[in-house]
Amino acid sequence: MMPEVSEKKLLPAFLLCFFLGFLGAHRFYVGKTGTGILWLITLGIGGIGVLVDLIIMLLGKFNDNEGKVLKNWS
Repeated sequence: MMPEVSEKKLLPAFLLCFFLGFLGAHRFYVGKTGTGILWLITLGIGGIGVLVDLIIMLLGKFNDNEGKVLKNWS
């Protein structure tokens, strides 16, 4: 069974993560407010969390707050 695809686009999420990931901008974009605040307070869990999120996005496994996968780049 294929997971549902999110309406959120992967390109904006990736760019937000790459440039503002330490502020949790990509997590706020996909509706993950709780972890967005955590990323903001901890500066992306010391940068490790940002790197992990970038890798997960490149693998096509990053989810929004409803559990839907971000697949479409644009």
